[in-house]
Formats: sequence, structure tokens, C-alpha cells
Amino acid sequence: MSRMTMGQSKHAEPFWEATKEKKLMYQYCTATDKPVFYPRQISPYSLKDTLEWRESSGKGEVYAVTVVHKPSMPMYMPKVPYAVAIVELDEGYRMMTEIVNADVEKVKVGDRVKVTWEELSGGKNYPVFEPDA
Repeated sequence: MSRMTMGQSKHAEPFWEATKEKKLMYQYCTATDKPVFYPRQISPYSLKDTLEWRESSGKGEVYAVTVVHKPSMPMYMPKVPYAVAIVELDEGYRMMTEIVNADVEKVKVGDRVKVTWEELSGGKNYPVFEPDA
């Protein structure tokens, strides 16, 4: 099954290149000392080109979660039910993702999770999260 990928724009290239090595990257605004995610051209805090790339630990906790029983796209039907979550990474940014390798009906806010990877074409990988026991 193929994955739809977030913003394949030029400024997201470092994020996707790092996934080839299974590294989760995020941007950091050096002017305001704040993490930034999703990849952007300028900082939403300083409105300047004050962003640098940093590697995430890939660990965090579930901030919000829902279980999908009726997907909006037919290609996801074989996965039903699956958990979609917003994970707050330890570095202070949040990302929307899927929780895998878990009983999706038992995933709850506050659960500790860690990044794992699903293979995409072209050697890239897609970050998803699993319980961090």
C-alpha cells in the first residue's frame, strides 16, 4: 500500500532525505528558541529565515487520538480499525501520525510512544509511532 506524503516541497527535502536513514528531523527557530514542525521556508515565530534542522529523539507522548472505523479513502480500508494521533515529541513539537503495533482501541492520551518506520518508494520511509514500553 502506498502512502500519501506530506508537502513534497523543496523546503521539506531535508526531512524526506533523512527518512532514508530512518532519522526524524524537525526545524528549530534559532531566533526564538522554539521547535517548528511541519517543514517551512520561514519561521512562523520570527517570520525570518532563522530555521535550522535538528534530529529528534523520536520519543514522545500521545496528545490526542481517534480510532478510524470508516476511512475516507478506500486504500485505507484494509487497515480498519487504525489509530490516528497527534504525538507531542519530547523536543516540544507535535505531529499527526498513525499508531501501529498496538491494540488501537486501548491507545490513550498520555501513552509514551516512539517512532518506527514504514517503507516508501525511492528508499524513503514514513514515520509512524508505536508504544514505548
